[in-house]
Amino acid sequence: MYLMTERQRQILSAIVEQYAEVASPVGSNLLAKVFGVSSATIRAEMAELERLGYIMQPHTSAGRMPTDKGYRFYVNSLTEDKAVLPERGASRALTARVQDGGLPERTIRNAVDTLVELTHNLGLATIGNQLYMSGLSNLFGQPEFVHAGQVQQVAQLLDNLEPWLREAAPNQPLSVYIGRENPIGRSAGCSLIISRFQSPYSDRSYIGVLGPTRQNYRDVTNLVRRAGQTLEEVLYE
Repeated sequence: MYLMTERQRQILSAIVEQYAEVASPVGSNLLAKVFGVSSATIRAEMAELERLGYIMQPHTSAGRMPTDKGYRFYVNSLTEDKAVLPERGASRALTARVQDGGLPERTIRNAVDTLVELTHNLGLATIGNQLYMSGLSNLFGQPEFVHAGQVQQVAQLLDNLEPWLREAAPNQPLSVYIGRENPIGRSAGCSLIISRFQSPYSDRSYIGVLGPTRQNYRDVTNLVRRAGQTLEEVLYE
């Protein structure tokens, strides 16, 4: 089994993070400056990462973008990093909004609406047997979803999301489904990031976001995790 080198890990992380920011393939010249090596060295490392299926070149002479496999490797690396991150401004804003929510339904809706503002994704949560969603314009405003066929795939995913959550009842505190890992809407090019929490409605309530696979996974997963934790704390004070 091939083990990725430390430099390849760092290059893959840089591609994931840069692509999330600019929404265009990442070139070797930029990475050469970041890592202080030649463009030829970066191209050789990129070729190996592409051979292994972690990145892809959308067309000749373009830079590289992550594949679902590359995103999964990156997200797993975040999960393995046990460092406790300090509560940043976005996380503090989320906590404040949730704590001032009032009734349970309003509290959960506040948490979803805040996730929408902070992540620029579609936000969602289960409230009893219903699925509350907010931020559709954010989702369909992403450059990945300019084609009608792609929009239809996303709409199909949304139509089936609530019954799937009820039936599958994911048991992890935080679950991340990337691209084709999604059990529904596999061709939608979306990532579903959800946190399970206890509420007066159910021991298996969920809050999270749905957006393109091109995500700032470090920030978004931390915010979704924090939303679930804070809701559970506030609703059972």
